[in-house]
Amino acid sequence: MSRFVAALFFLAAGIGHFVMPAFYLAMMPSWLPAPGLLVVVSGVAEMAGGIGLLVRPVRPAAGIGLILLLVAVFPANVEMLLDARAAGQPEGWLWVRLPFQPLFIWWVWRVSRPVPRP
Repeated sequence: MSRFVAALFFLAAGIGHFVMPAFYLAMMPSWLPAPGLLVVVSGVAEMAGGIGLLVRPVRPAAGIGLILLLVAVFPANVEMLLDARAAGQPEGWLWVRLPFQPLFIWWVWRVSRPVPRP
C-alpha cells in the first residue's frame, strides 16, 4: 500500500510541473540555467519514477532515480524559504518542509527495495 501511495504522490507531483509550471519556476534557484527545461525534466522524472515504483523489474532503479531527484531539488526548497524570508512572507510551512526531504528519501528507499523471499 505504501508503495502505491508513493507512486501516486510522485506521479501527481510530476503532473503538477505541467499544470502549474509557474509555481515550480518560482522556486527554481536563480543560479541554475534553463529553468523552464529543468521544470519539465524534473516533472518527467517524477512521473517516470512514480510509475517505475509500480513495475517490479525497474523498481530499484526508479527508487535510486527518485532519491537522486529528491537530493537534487533540495536547493529549490531552500531557495523557496530564502525568497519567502526576503519578501517578508510567511515561511513557517517551508521550515516544516525541509526536514521531510530525508523522510521522503527513506520512504522511497523502503518502497523501492526488493521484497525478500523466504
